[in-house]
Amino acid sequence: MQYRKLGSSDLIVSEIALGSWLTYSGGVDRDRSIACVKRALDVGITLLDTANVYGRGVAETLLGEALAGVDRSSYVLATKLYFPMSATDQGLSRAQVFKQLDASLARLRAGYVDLYQCHRYDPKTPLEETMRALTDVVRQGKVRYIGFSEWPADKIQAAISMAGVEKFVSSQPQYSLLWREPETKVFPLCRSNRISQIVWSPLAQGVLSGKYLPGADVPSASRAASATMGSMFDKAYLSRPVLEAVQQIKPLAETAGLTLAQFALAWTLRESDVASAIIGATRVEQIEENATAAGKAVDPALFSEAERLIERALRPHNESPSVTR
Repeated sequence: MQYRKLGSSDLIVSEIALGSWLTYSGGVDRDRSIACVKRALDVGITLLDTANVYGRGVAETLLGEALAGVDRSSYVLATKLYFPMSATDQGLSRAQVFKQLDASLARLRAGYVDLYQCHRYDPKTPLEETMRALTDVVRQGKVRYIGFSEWPADKIQAAISMAGVEKFVSSQPQYSLLWREPETKVFPLCRSNRISQIVWSPLAQGVLSGKYLPGADVPSASRAASATMGSMFDKAYLSRPVLEAVQQIKPLAETAGLTLAQFALAWTLRESDVASAIIGATRVEQIEENATAAGKAVDPALFSEAERLIERALRPHNESPSVTR
């Protein structure tokens, strides 16, 4: 495993992070989930990412159980708030920041989180209220650093420009060979303000692993076919041109000495702005394979050819597939 500094913070995070969105919020049974978390720690993954809304507390509770007895200084714990936790609990108001953080800490069995992230921008709460509440929980010692996920560039800039508040150290956008939108505005803005990227869905929900084949049925054991996880799968990823392009990338990965999944992860990590790429794993074997993508040197020409293949596949649609998380 290789490690990178997270923005302007003093946090050092693994290039591969373990997420818990669909997997450990109910998509994978308890014993297998805990085995995956423990194996991730074994292979050097130190950044563990979750959110209060994942299973409405289920993922945080699972992580709390899996991490019981593990040296707290040996991993970086990140969670989020914004999405509804009940009919009345949602958003980034001061009251919600305090309430949801305390609930997350209880489920995680933790005295603090290393990174507390705003899961989306809250248009119903004044930005200053949110930033001052986040500043207060940092100064109380419950949070070490703050970040955001999928904020528009103008709101990021507004937060950066605010005086007397804690500064964001991380951004969590969707980013992969199939979704490069953050490169246009978010990456440059963050780069100039020492904010690192922790990217989610770097394998495009598993499509960039090559498991979905053009013209073939969806594998029965895959995320797309799962009764619990499939409802959030973006079927646009399964278009024939996209799946054909993914298969055409496989020889490029083999030339680099990598599996297709490792190649796709290494592609995201080619960006120095990216501190870590979040993987989801239902099996320990997936963690072992994906963790190996860290630190891999790949000929840029191979990445350029992969980009060309994907761009050609997406051109008829004039846009990349996208999912909302």
